[in-house]
Amino acid sequence: MVIESWGDCSSSSGRLDAEEICGRGNRRSVARPHSVSITEFGAVGDGQTVNTVAFQNAVFYLQSFAHKGGAQLYVPAGRWLTGSFTLISHLTLFLDTGSVILASQDPHDWPLIDPLPSYGRGRDLPGRRHRSLVYGKDVEDVVITGGNGTIDGQGSVWWHWFRNQSLNYTRGHLVEFINSKNIVVSNISLLNSPSWTIHPVYCSNVVIRGVTVVAPSESPNTDGVQPDSCTGVCIEDCAITSGGDAVSVKSGWDEYGIQVGLPSAKVVIRRITAQAPASAAIAFGSEMSGGIKNVVVEDVRVFNSKIGVHVKTGAGRGGYVKNISVTNVTMDSVLTAIALSGNSSSEHPDEGYDPLAYPVVRGIYVNKVWGRNISHAGSLRGLEAAPFEDICLSNITLEVDEASQGSKWDCSNVKGASLGVTPTPCRQLQNLLVLVLPTRTLTSQ
Repeated sequence: MVIESWGDCSSSSGRLDAEEICGRGNRRSVARPHSVSITEFGAVGDGQTVNTVAFQNAVFYLQSFAHKGGAQLYVPAGRWLTGSFTLISHLTLFLDTGSVILASQDPHDWPLIDPLPSYGRGRDLPGRRHRSLVYGKDVEDVVITGGNGTIDGQGSVWWHWFRNQSLNYTRGHLVEFINSKNIVVSNISLLNSPSWTIHPVYCSNVVIRGVTVVAPSESPNTDGVQPDSCTGVCIEDCAITSGGDAVSVKSGWDEYGIQVGLPSAKVVIRRITAQAPASAAIAFGSEMSGGIKNVVVEDVRVFNSKIGVHVKTGAGRGGYVKNISVTNVTMDSVLTAIALSGNSSSEHPDEGYDPLAYPVVRGIYVNKVWGRNISHAGSLRGLEAAPFEDICLSNITLEVDEASQGSKWDCSNVKGASLGVTPTPCRQLQNLLVLVLPTRTLTSQ
């Protein structure tokens, strides 16, 4: 799919070739010339023996093959308990059918690392944070795949500590890559992350394909996939059920994200089935201070979710969200179908944020959406000091529950246009919409 600008409701971002971005993962699926099994390093798959040393020793051994075509670390069927371990470049971590990597529930098995520069502190607490279970930093050409093997974060203890405010440091993610490139995560299941599930940050050329993410709806902040200050990301053919957003595009937190200034750009999200009872199926922000631009979302099924599509930001965030195209979305049993929220940034990293750092939200295109059992069609609320502009809605039919309270649309400080939207949108979006298509121009008053 190639995105073109939309007439009077457009941005100047140009074109985004989704096939090129998603096709990069196919070119990185070549088999490695060398392979070892985790059992060769003394690992025991009984679900009780801690195998952290075995995983790290295996990865250390495979470094010698990095410049010989790379290597594969094979994890056979079994329950492989481990603490956090690091990956290297030119490595495939292969989880065979029936294999389960189990995360240790001992915090000492999750080493502490510095906060991300674009966050300035841990997301849960000030200071340092626990490293992710599977961790890669400054690596390239890394694949995590298999025969639908599983990585289980066993996050229930972390959720309990979070709710009881007894954490000492910010929870670790399940899989995190930092400042890395040419990354593929495919054909595996990821369960019960302590916090965010897949978190690539400062990365380029990332493909997440055929992944299943599951966490209980009441598990706090167990978002599914969170590309953060990344360029060239494809998330496709995934099924995600989470206690946070199913997919959320981010780019840093307040003054720290502004200072680092790395946007998320050229992101493709397609053929996703999402369930997010406590949050949104597809989200942007609220940590978006480095900017988010040029994102394609298409062919998404949303059910049993609080919000279908959500752009969330607020005063203090700065940054921008622009040129976002959302098309071909079906929703069932969703509280609010479309939300643009300018008051979603009540959390700040510290007192150093600038309350006058207003975000720019412009060029949000939502097209071909159908929903049933919808409680509220849309809540579109910009900021008085920074109205959201060029909000374009077209070909949208939402069967709103007549028994739900309040208006079907709720709008303030937004400007835009609409065409073929049911129920009729708020007056701020009842302006002339011109869609410039390759073969014709459609206009509606």
